[in-house]
Amino acid sequence: MNSTLHALNDGDAGAPVDELADPELEAAIAEWVGRSPTAAERWRSVGLWSLGLSFMGGTMGAMAALGSVIPADRMEWLNRFYCRAQVALAGARWRCVVHPDVDPDGTYMFCQNHTNHFDHVTLYDATPHFKQGLELEEHFKYPVYGWFMRSRGTIPVRRGSQGQTPAIMANMRAELAAGHSILAFPEGTRTLTGRVGRFRRGVFFIARDLQIPVVPVAVTGMYEVMRKGSRLMRSGQLITVHVGAPIPTAGMDDEGVTRVAHECRKEVSARVDAYWRQRLAAAEVSHGR
Repeated sequence: MNSTLHALNDGDAGAPVDELADPELEAAIAEWVGRSPTAAERWRSVGLWSLGLSFMGGTMGAMAALGSVIPADRMEWLNRFYCRAQVALAGARWRCVVHPDVDPDGTYMFCQNHTNHFDHVTLYDATPHFKQGLELEEHFKYPVYGWFMRSRGTIPVRRGSQGQTPAIMANMRAELAAGHSILAFPEGTRTLTGRVGRFRRGVFFIARDLQIPVVPVAVTGMYEVMRKGSRLMRSGQLITVHVGAPIPTAGMDDEGVTRVAHECRKEVSARVDAYWRQRLAAAEVSHGR
């Protein structure tokens, strides 16, 4: 438990120097996504935001109201409809690639790269698992969104607060006992570069202590739809969800958990970087560069 308490607040997966750093790739990504939008793209973005927010507010409000009388896992059909529709209303296409070792009846810690506020809807329909998330406690104050998160049983996390690990783990144990899985974002914050940042080790220590496997999840295409620091939403993107093979954690020592965190980040990062290199190469060809 002491290792878990410490690792919840550390900033990487154990490496003093980020061996996955690639300034040239990050500069190329910044140039591509930072290109000036056309007038048509700006108007299309306004339309996507209007449709998306209207749909989100109405659907989440309905689910929050129903959640006061119906358990969240009894409304999975509605939640999955919402997730698929929200991606479509962003003007995006969606596909998933799931490793055959992922057991539909198993319980896991899904560890996904963090791009924007739509991350959970991109992963959710990739597997049949009920996935419970963690959310900053302050977000529960948001109208509609916060009500929905609370009604769904989302696990609250206090920003920068010490001593909350036992409560978080107790909530997770209750979810696992109900047959639910956990969705976590080990980076702890949305990417500013489009690439995968350092992983905090805390969720991996928690997975070890709860004796559940971790599943690396790499989502590509979402950074071009919407990114932190920009209100522009670009349609026409293909979102791909890569769900990797489960990695056992039960019985591992602290060094083993750190290795798992490091390897999990490498796998997710490799998927994301491969996407960017292919995407940027295609952009150069289409622009005759």
